[in-house]
Amino acid sequence: MASVIIFSALMVVLVVTAVLFVFLGYRLIRNRREHAAAAANTLVALTVLSIIGTMMLFGLSAHHIGYLIQLVILIAVTAYLDPQLVEERRLQHKLKKMDKEQRAQERKVARQRKPKKGFITLNFFNLFWIFVVCCILGLVIETIYHFILFHEYQDRAGMLFGPFSPIYGFGALLMTIALNRFHDKPIWVVFLVSAVIGGAFEFFTSWIMEFAFGIRAWDYTGSFLSIDGRTNFVFMVMWGVLGMAWIKLLLPQLLKLINMIPWNWRYGVTAVCAALMLVDGIMSIQSIDCWYQRMAGKAPETPIEQFYAKHFDNEYMQNRFQTMDMNVEDSARADV
Repeated sequence: MASVIIFSALMVVLVVTAVLFVFLGYRLIRNRREHAAAAANTLVALTVLSIIGTMMLFGLSAHHIGYLIQLVILIAVTAYLDPQLVEERRLQHKLKKMDKEQRAQERKVARQRKPKKGFITLNFFNLFWIFVVCCILGLVIETIYHFILFHEYQDRAGMLFGPFSPIYGFGALLMTIALNRFHDKPIWVVFLVSAVIGGAFEFFTSWIMEFAFGIRAWDYTGSFLSIDGRTNFVFMVMWGVLGMAWIKLLLPQLLKLINMIPWNWRYGVTAVCAALMLVDGIMSIQSIDCWYQRMAGKAPETPIEQFYAKHFDNEYMQNRFQTMDMNVEDSARADV
């Protein structure tokens, strides 16, 4: 039943994606940028959903390379179309003709300029660094919380390499995007929006992990107002509090930190770090997929499967992802 729902949703996503690609191509050919950036950003989200849906049904395969290339191209298009980044590129060209004091003044004015809509400009540069910082910050907080509660250290990392927990990174992105227009609203509005979005995100993340790889990384069954064990009242309240703290206190300070990256370095540094995070993300998913196949009784056959079986065997994976319990019978692939 789960596989039928996922397949139906995937077909809808693919149809909408095709329509938006036609629309985006038409706008670019006619050199009309209005609504083109929104279409490109929507296509990025739809591409991610397509990757998740096909992975849940069929696991990783060669056709995901096409999705990955599509994603990289779309991110480049969004950077090309983003009005603020266009303005920054023009300013960079203008700064070359100024002396040192004039350049410093122009950059100060540019940093202090407020976005036309919302609290921050939702471009790749800002969102990428929000993701990275919150991956690390969330992991640190969760590790300390677990140590205080259970008096033991547990590796809570969610990626193959580095101190990253992507659920907090993606959660921060959702909070930032959703609350960007609510930053000046009453605190209770921010709390409610954060609680609902955080709870929904936690629920669907758990659902995706289980039906893609048979993994349950948390289970709140039996707790107050538990929703299928994937989220509950307490954690929705925590998401609400985190949302308030994030949009009112932490995000402004983080933006100041991000803007400390020198202008002549920011694109190069961001591109290199994004490439490293992408490689880490791909290898993390591949290692979990190969782990799943080994647990399902499939012997490693391809060079990739043999590589992960040799360097990241079941014992290594269980030690690295200590919060994950895998049961292959719970995955949607078991139904296909």
